[in-house]
Amino acid sequence: MQLKKDKAVLQNFKNATQYEWLETNGLGGWSGSSVIGSHTRRYHGLLVAATNPPAERTVLLSKLDEAIVTGRDATGGLNRYELGSNLYDGDVIHPNGHHYLESFTKDLFPQWIYKVNGIQLKKTITMVHNENTVVIIYDVIKAPSAFTLELLPLMAARGYHSLQHTGPQMHWDTEFNNGIFHNSPDGNLNVYISVPGSVYQHKPRWFTNFKYSVEEYRGLDYTEDLFNHGVFSVVLKEGDSFGVIVSTENPEGKDAKDLMLKEEKRKRELVKDIPADETLQQLVQAADQFIVKRNIENSSTIGGGREGATVIAGYHWFTDWGRDTMISLPGLTLSTGRFDDAKKIINAFAKSVSMGMLLNRFQDNNEPPEYNNVDGTLWYFVAVYKYLQASNDKDFVLNEILPVLKDIIDWHYKGTRFNIHADKDGLLYSGEIGQQLTWMDARIGTWVVTPRMGKPVEIQALWYNALKIFAELLTLNKQKKDAAQLNESADYVKQQFNEKFWYDGNDLSGSSGRGGYLYDNIDENGNLVNEVRPNQLFAISLPFALIDDKKKIESILTIIKDELYTPVGLRTLPQTDVHYIHHYGGDQWHRDSAYHEGTVWSWLLGTYVDAIMKLNAKGAKQDAKEVIDNFAYHLNEGCIGSVSEIFDADAPHHPRGCVAQAWGVAEVLRVMMDYELYETGKKESKSKKAAAEA
Repeated sequence: MQLKKDKAVLQNFKNATQYEWLETNGLGGWSGSSVIGSHTRRYHGLLVAATNPPAERTVLLSKLDEAIVTGRDATGGLNRYELGSNLYDGDVIHPNGHHYLESFTKDLFPQWIYKVNGIQLKKTITMVHNENTVVIIYDVIKAPSAFTLELLPLMAARGYHSLQHTGPQMHWDTEFNNGIFHNSPDGNLNVYISVPGSVYQHKPRWFTNFKYSVEEYRGLDYTEDLFNHGVFSVVLKEGDSFGVIVSTENPEGKDAKDLMLKEEKRKRELVKDIPADETLQQLVQAADQFIVKRNIENSSTIGGGREGATVIAGYHWFTDWGRDTMISLPGLTLSTGRFDDAKKIINAFAKSVSMGMLLNRFQDNNEPPEYNNVDGTLWYFVAVYKYLQASNDKDFVLNEILPVLKDIIDWHYKGTRFNIHADKDGLLYSGEIGQQLTWMDARIGTWVVTPRMGKPVEIQALWYNALKIFAELLTLNKQKKDAAQLNESADYVKQQFNEKFWYDGNDLSGSSGRGGYLYDNIDENGNLVNEVRPNQLFAISLPFALIDDKKKIESILTIIKDELYTPVGLRTLPQTDVHYIHHYGGDQWHRDSAYHEGTVWSWLLGTYVDAIMKLNAKGAKQDAKEVIDNFAYHLNEGCIGSVSEIFDADAPHHPRGCVAQAWGVAEVLRVMMDYELYETGKKESKSKKAAAEA
């Protein structure tokens, strides 16, 4: 699938900087910026290295701005055309290299075409998998005569959450031998830049007051100074293909074009057995960006050997979260046939279980993991169950994972952290004052925006599924008596849930002014919370449904469609709710207060489609396919080729939050594959073709 922006967009600075590109390396590092190369975030950089995979990300080389130098003009001066674009404090744009851009495309790699003074130059960027290495290929498509390409490296050399400023901290000393530049800008990490056949002129200086407009929008500090050690120059002519390597390791003996071809082959392998639907193929490529190695050799919290794997929750600022990983695992790994990655992730997180709880998130800088969640542990059961269904790996699940699941169930019955315990009615209670334990977890200081203490609706659905899944595994393990007891407990949960959670609308006090849906919560005081929220869908969509009544399912889906559905996800509150916030933006207080109060979440499209298909009404598949078709345009906005975390509650639903979110990609990909919601007949997979020929 080729996603594209033409010069009409690219040459309009304000419009162009709304779009971004992202390449990743399977370690947690990345390369990315706006599509015209003008950074809008502190997280943008040409080489952002994960120094302790997948964490401790460092923005090393921020930019590599280009200039084309041709023959002399009428006054005897050189014709110089700068291809870079930057925004400086005071809203000064310099240089204006975006005016030379003809196109940006995203297929396997992001690619740009510049036209200037008869020269047509193509630039392609990728990262090398499992290396903190970036490759840039320049292809000279047209040139009336030879010209000089100048490259200006701008160093940041700082943690990815911080910003750099002028001072004596930057190391100026460099080495340049055989076309390879070497510097340790912070005295710790190395940066190598291979520019074969180039001349290097050492000219240390600071460039100051770069402005990052998204950071300003987010209410954060937004200016940065970058350091330049010198300038590379190389003479090129029509037909030349010239490669640059930027890496934390010495690239001596490596060829940029060979690395690019290797990465191209790897990316093509990802989609070789995937139907040729353009949306689906792009989502598979996007899914690859979130599956990364976790360096667990020296970790005391999880095991699994050096080949541990995990899921980056979102780019640019998230690490790996238990909840996000388990929700994302089926789409990212099972729908794409990456069973080995799924197994590594399940095994690694099994070693993190403490007091019957899966960790909520790993932190940077070797800080201890956090366990403040109730749902991530329960999503683990769903992930294990779907892995077993897809892989039939009974030995692994029964011998290594089943004991972990038993420990989790035992702890939930006797009680664990944050007052998480099975109540007398069989339903799962959770919560303490000042804690946010569900996915609606925004907290500002001591203010929990959506507290949801008590018995949230989706927690009951997940708890019921955990019991049913554990019972099935016990049966598979020939523990039929134990399985029967678990099924009795699950049946009691289902009975109690159906008696307590249906809101018929008699008092018409719900946020939609009508009934016919599920309460969102039964709070710590036993009060019934009748907010219309998307969480109720999980009582329908999970493998074991709590709601069987088709009329009730139809009623729930009707109100979700009327009140919460948008083309890019589901709102978290209807527009009629007094707490509804139309727009996500501003400083952290305003952003967090809007996070689950109307803001649209992309990942919820998965459970919405599941519920549509569970109803199994006439035309259900066509309705589900329409959801995907309505969504597909988003792949060509925001971070091109990926799925944003959230969107404004009101149309046109501008993308917000993380530019690329694991569960947003995973859930759309999963339901497309599960229900075959894609165009068919364009391409046979190799496995199907081989079977037909046999």
